[in-house]
Amino acid sequence: MPITRSDCETRDQQDALAPLRDQFFLPDGVIYLDGNSLGAQPRAALARAQQVITQEWGVGLIRSWNTAGWFELPQRLGDQLAPLVGAQAGELVVTDTTSINLFKVLAAALRQQQATAPAKRVIVSERRTFPTDLYIAQGLIDQLQAHGAPAYELRLIDAPDELSAALGDDVAVLMLTHVNYQTGYMFDMAAVTARAHQTGALTVWDLAHSAGAVPVALNASQADYAVGCTYKYLNGGPGSPAFLWVHAKHQNAFWQPLSGWWGHARPFAMEPGYRPRQGISRYLCGTQPITSLALVACGLDIFAQTSMAALRDKSVALTTLFIQLVQQACNDHPLTLITPTDPARRGSQVSYQHPQGFAVVQALIARGVIPDYREPRIMRFGFTPLYTRFVDVWDAVAVLQEILTSRSWDQSDFHQRAAVT
Repeated sequence: MPITRSDCETRDQQDALAPLRDQFFLPDGVIYLDGNSLGAQPRAALARAQQVITQEWGVGLIRSWNTAGWFELPQRLGDQLAPLVGAQAGELVVTDTTSINLFKVLAAALRQQQATAPAKRVIVSERRTFPTDLYIAQGLIDQLQAHGAPAYELRLIDAPDELSAALGDDVAVLMLTHVNYQTGYMFDMAAVTARAHQTGALTVWDLAHSAGAVPVALNASQADYAVGCTYKYLNGGPGSPAFLWVHAKHQNAFWQPLSGWWGHARPFAMEPGYRPRQGISRYLCGTQPITSLALVACGLDIFAQTSMAALRDKSVALTTLFIQLVQQACNDHPLTLITPTDPARRGSQVSYQHPQGFAVVQALIARGVIPDYREPRIMRFGFTPLYTRFVDVWDAVAVLQEILTSRSWDQSDFHQRAAVT
C-alpha cells in the first residue's frame, strides 16, 4: 500500500525523540534538510552568547580566562563530545578548523611512520572525499618535499571496493571520510582500520558527516587519529570550532607541527623554547575563539538527553522513508540514487543526481524546502534525528514531485549561482 501523510503523522506521534525538536529554533514555513551542512540553532545558543558577551567578556573582562573557565574550554568540550564518537575523557579537544586539525594529525602520523617505517611514503584516500582533505594532504606532501624529504604519493581510489588493493606495504596513512559527503556511503570503521593495520598503515578518519548522526566507535575500532566539525549534526553554529582526537597510545609520541603557545607545557612561563604539553592538549595551537567555542556546548547538551543508538534508529527510519517516498512519487523523473540502500552502509543523508540538480535545489529552497547541492549534479538531503519529523519527509517529497512534474525549476533565477551552493 502507498505511504500516506497520515502514516507519517502517526510515526511522529509515536516518536520518543519528537520533544527534542522544541529545543531548536526552526523558522515557520521551512523544512530544513541541510543539517549535514549546517545544523539548526539550539534555542539555548542566544542566551549563552549573551552571557559570554555581556557578562563574561563585558563584566569579567580578562579575568574570565580563569573565573569563567575559558582556558580549559577546549578540553572540557572535548570530554563532553567524546562519548558521541566512542572516545574517553582526555582524548579529544575542540579547537581550530577541520582543515587545520587534519594538517596536525596527518603530519603527526607521517612523522610517526618516518621514525619506524621510513619506506612507507604513500597516503591513500578517496577521490570523492571532501576536497579540503585532499588539498591538505597535497600541501603537506609539497612542504615535506620542499624541505628535502623523500617523495610522497597521494594514492586515490574511485570506489570503496578498491581499498584493499590500494593498501600495499608502501602505505603510511589511510585517510578516509567515515561518511562520504557526496554519496552518504559509510565505511565499516573497525574492519577498514584492521585492514590498514595489517599492512602497517595508520588511519586518519574525518568524522564531519558522522559525529552526532551515526554511532562512532573510535577506541573500539582501534583507530589512530580523527578530526571532525561541530557545525553540522552537532549544531555548534556556523564555522564553530572543529575537534581532534588522538588515540592515547599516540598522543605523546610526537608533537604536532603547529607548535603554538596554547600547546606549550607552561604557556604563561613565556619560555623561548617549545615544550609540548602531555596528552591531547599538545594538539592545541593558538588562543581560542571563546565566543564561538562556548556555543558548541549548547548543541552537545541536547545529546545528553538521548543516545546515539536511538538517534541512529530514527536516522535510518527517516532516510529509508525518504527513499521509499521518492520512489513512490518521483519514479518517472530522471533521479539517480547514489546513496546505498543498505542502511548499514549509509550515514544520515540521501543523495540523488539529476541533470538539472542545481536548479531543482534552488526551486526547492524557493518553496521552503532546504537541501543543498554539490557537484556533479548532486542534490543532498540531510536528516537530523534531533529535529527532523517524518511529516517533514513527506512534505518535502511532495514539493519535489510538484517541482519535477511542473518543471518549475526551469526559470532563469534558479540557474544563477551564488558563492555558496
